[in-house]
Amino acid sequence: MQKWKTSCTLVISLILWNNFPMADAVNQQIVLKSRPFGEPQESDFALVESPIPQPGEGEVLSRTIYLSLDPYMRGRLSANASYAASTELNSVIVGGTVSQVIKSHHLEFQAGDFVLSNHGWQTYAVAKGETLRKLDPNQAPLSYNLGVLGMPGLTAYAALLDIGQPKAGETVVISAASGAVGAVAGQIAKIKGARVVGIVGSDEKRDYIVNELGFDVGINRRTQEVSSALKEAAPDGIDVYFDNTAGEILEAVLQQINLGARIPLVGLISQYNASSPPPGPNLLPLLIKRALIKGFLVSDYQYRFPDFVRDVAGWLQSGQLKYKEDVVVGLENAPRAFIGLLRGDNFGKLIVKVSQ
Repeated sequence: MQKWKTSCTLVISLILWNNFPMADAVNQQIVLKSRPFGEPQESDFALVESPIPQPGEGEVLSRTIYLSLDPYMRGRLSANASYAASTELNSVIVGGTVSQVIKSHHLEFQAGDFVLSNHGWQTYAVAKGETLRKLDPNQAPLSYNLGVLGMPGLTAYAALLDIGQPKAGETVVISAASGAVGAVAGQIAKIKGARVVGIVGSDEKRDYIVNELGFDVGINRRTQEVSSALKEAAPDGIDVYFDNTAGEILEAVLQQINLGARIPLVGLISQYNASSPPPGPNLLPLLIKRALIKGFLVSDYQYRFPDFVRDVAGWLQSGQLKYKEDVVVGLENAPRAFIGLLRGDNFGKLIVKVSQ
């Protein structure tokens, strides 16, 4: 196996399983029992069992190994109109997965192959072969395809480089900077020669982004007043704000942006659990500073995937980019872990290990 120089820290949290499902008689699924109002509760989810599905012509049956938990999933639990369809009640929760092929009726896949899929919160799933991407387990750890080499990594890469366009010597601010997207975006900004300020939710995370990832400054939003901390950390103003949170942090940043600032709007973590729309920030600085703020959906940037894999894989191998995972073991623990994700409890890319 290829030796990776990146320092990936594996954090096993919640309840550990000793026996992973390997040849179950049933398919375990976590479905949406009720739509959350505000913060999701474990009672909004239900663990159910169904027969293991069988593939038809051109289809593949796979067993889930890793499940990705990501903030965007909160929007799918709501009935409100958005850029993607809502999850129906009593339906499997959506989510990216790394799986192993059990049975194939598609010429491009064989039993034993590893695939990137979107099977959601369940142990087995059938999918059309053309919706799967075959993975090479010797290229990188399989779980990386759900994080640094997957959708979160592409989000960081494309949003920062295509919208943020950081230049050497500029100041880049990243919110949720220790998360799956923010940590990668901040390190890429450093590779491009920028001064990088990260905003996080604990002293441990602040120490991590500065001492391990190489950010120039870390700000703990829970113990520091963000506006004054930003003035001290970025005395010459802010050129790029990589926004994962919106809300009060965006409001503080807008008061300190420079002429021609760029703001990739990637996430709205601060309001995903809001039961009503929060009051918005004063957008006047966008006009005065002739700044660019642009919404980002990773689905619009799939054409960047080859460049992304080439660059990020190279930075991982050279040690320029480091990556951290927070791994929860057991499908039944996914709801609890997801609720914690929206609170910022995770430390690194949140993954559920569903099976061996």
